[in-house]
Amino acid sequence: MAQTATTGNLEAAQNIIVAKCRYTAEFNSPCVNLIEKFTLGKGAKSITVPKVGQMTVSALTDGIDIVAEQDIGLEYTELTTSEVGGRIVLTDKLMRQFNEDVFKIVGKQLGDAMARKRDTDVIALFSGLNGGTAYGADDKYMSMVNASACVANLKGGNKAPDPIVAVHHPHALSYLVRSAGAIGSTYYMGILGDYTAELLRNYWKINLDGCNFFQDGNIAAIAGSDSGYGAIFSKGAMAFVESKAPNVERERDASLRAWEVVIVADYGCFELDDNYGAAMRYEVASIATNA
Repeated sequence: MAQTATTGNLEAAQNIIVAKCRYTAEFNSPCVNLIEKFTLGKGAKSITVPKVGQMTVSALTDGIDIVAEQDIGLEYTELTTSEVGGRIVLTDKLMRQFNEDVFKIVGKQLGDAMARKRDTDVIALFSGLNGGTAYGADDKYMSMVNASACVANLKGGNKAPDPIVAVHHPHALSYLVRSAGAIGSTYYMGILGDYTAELLRNYWKINLDGCNFFQDGNIAAIAGSDSGYGAIFSKGAMAFVESKAPNVERERDASLRAWEVVIVADYGCFELDDNYGAAMRYEVASIATNA
């Protein structure tokens, strides 16, 4: 009877763990929700994403044949996935001495870990965008002037298509909001547009020149520096491909008198178009609160 009761309680707790984990992983990965998403179907090893180049047309002369032949300029990017996971062991004694809230805690911890991993995998792509040439520089702040220049360069110089977004550390965006406030920050408040407001509203900060700026605390300072790499990019600059969404399973270990809870996902993050994005290097150090 005791084993049956324990098993029954864990069955109910399993639903709590899964629900909390999925919720946390979905809502705590802002960068994943800003780029292209693909799903790797059952039985497939990879996804081939084609990209075509630009063609040119020119003025014609009546009676003269068109001799300039255009090239499609077709290129391919192969997207595949790899497994990511973790586990936690819950002993019978632990479950006896804790109430149901322990399963909510475990679910949130697993979900936070998976969300952070997915998010930082996207962030790791930032420094390679735009051929590795970053906007901004070390010891520079994200002012209105600098942020506006980033938007103009990506749209004008790189000809990146809309929608364009920017992501950076909350400390970096604090300087942007401060400089906007001097002019009247309400002028720069916008809407999320095509992006899912439910998933991203807590990360959205400001709209400047048609570009939504989002904050992400997972962006870290570069080693030996107080600056870090955020990025400005079109949605098609990077891709997140998923073969298996985060999934939680449990397994009984009788000799250990415990249950093992495992979370596993199968995904990959890739750069699709180098010209459609650029890293933004600005200061991310802590900001004085007594200025």
